[in-house]
Amino acid sequence: MSETKKTEFGKWRSFLWPVHNFELKKLLPMFFLFFFINFNYTILRDTKDALIVTAPGSGAETLPFLKVWAVLPMAVLFMIVYSKLSNIFSKQKLFYSTISLFIGYFALFALVFYPNREFFHPNDLADKLQTILPQGFSGMISMLRNWTFSLFYVMAELWGSVAISLLFWGFANDITKVSESKRFYTLFGLGANVAMLFSGPAIIYFSKMQKGLAAGIDAWGITINYMVGMVCLSGLIIMAIYRWIDKNVLTDSRFYDPNELRRVKKEKPKMSLKESFLFLTRSKYIGCIAVLVIAYGIAINLVEVTWKGQLKLQYPNGNDYQAFMGQFSTITGAITIFMMLFVGGNVTRRFGWKVGALITPIVLLVTGVGFFSFVIFRDSLAGMIALLGTTPLMLAVIFGTAQNIMSKSAKYSLFDPTKEMAYIPLDQESKVKGKAAIDVVGARLGKSGGSLIQQGLIVTFGSLGAVTPYIGGILLVIILGWIFAANSLGKQFTKLSAEKDEQAKLAAESISTEAAVKSNVEQEVTTS
Repeated sequence: MSETKKTEFGKWRSFLWPVHNFELKKLLPMFFLFFFINFNYTILRDTKDALIVTAPGSGAETLPFLKVWAVLPMAVLFMIVYSKLSNIFSKQKLFYSTISLFIGYFALFALVFYPNREFFHPNDLADKLQTILPQGFSGMISMLRNWTFSLFYVMAELWGSVAISLLFWGFANDITKVSESKRFYTLFGLGANVAMLFSGPAIIYFSKMQKGLAAGIDAWGITINYMVGMVCLSGLIIMAIYRWIDKNVLTDSRFYDPNELRRVKKEKPKMSLKESFLFLTRSKYIGCIAVLVIAYGIAINLVEVTWKGQLKLQYPNGNDYQAFMGQFSTITGAITIFMMLFVGGNVTRRFGWKVGALITPIVLLVTGVGFFSFVIFRDSLAGMIALLGTTPLMLAVIFGTAQNIMSKSAKYSLFDPTKEMAYIPLDQESKVKGKAAIDVVGARLGKSGGSLIQQGLIVTFGSLGAVTPYIGGILLVIILGWIFAANSLGKQFTKLSAEKDEQAKLAAESISTEAAVKSNVEQEVTTS
């Protein structure tokens, strides 16, 4: 092979696979760790939506009430407990304990709560409240009526924030260098989306099992048992992989320097929870990251609830609803993998952090405007839709599905990696405390903020359909603020990264100088 061909081959190899062979020891276990965490996330996400949206007396209108009155308080409580335990337990014990808590609860739901739901659910009280309160409070009443489903929804939501954002990305940020992150982080995310190619078909398969069951058998209950069984098994595998990394990767000096981490910890004393929040409010850098997370949560929630309202009308049965969501997850995973391989990492490496961070809000802006425009004006297009051989409702579902697929693929391939990269130039104290506050509370505040907006509008106007035009206008304002924050953070990230690289260079030169002086002294002693 000529030198020119070798050079071209090397360029294409680095474009498609920017990893050295010796680095696979670190990359592959992190890849599979994220794979199984997101495998659980996809199953839990689709199951929790199907449980709530298709539950008796419930619908998509319940979701905003759940996120404000259940998810947000639980997220705050968890953050407080987690912050306290992080000062007591080692990171390893904290990881194992957190994963075990989730596994234990989901098993309890499948074995106790769901089979005895009629006993646990206060249907009589909910019926009385339905006759007293206005129509706009139906979502809150259904949240109470199906409280065991609501608790499942809360725990499934927390899995996304805790297992993905806090445990996995917190772990990755601790053991990954800035130079590695630009090559590894997109590939870590690739593992998460490959998982969707497995979890999606699994959801479809078990959701369609009712076709072969005898009449009178609770097909939805059997589906839930299989879903939870896969979640628990995957949780055990997650802990096993984490242990392997701890024993084999973190003891390899090529990938991890524990002495450097100890030196960083000594520079900053531990802060109380109150001091942590005060520290975050004084940091413009952390504040911009928080704006990105909160804006994404509000924007995606505003779109998703409207879409799921259309989806409930098209698929009122729980198994049918979840089977559709399984197809949605599979397609999302496939498109996101393409985005990660050919778009995500290459955009960040070639055009910089800011360009990568701006793509997601722009995608949400364009697709969101298209979806809401169709939902609002679809009645005017009824004749044209009939010519296509479909219904306005089904076309609204398709439009919403396309919007969500494009938004999520941009999130997983660009938003998540750039957001996590933004933490790397920070000192250890800012990473730990700032990440706990932003990812657990900030993410939930984003989704709860969107839910609070929808909740207020639904209570005022009575239904989700009536508030759709207002939601579209609010979405536009939120995304414009997101773009402004991403632009500001891009400038700060570039400056802070350059300062950190310069410090690392000076430290390396200092060590080299000390080594040279020591060598000269030893030579002089030997000579004399």
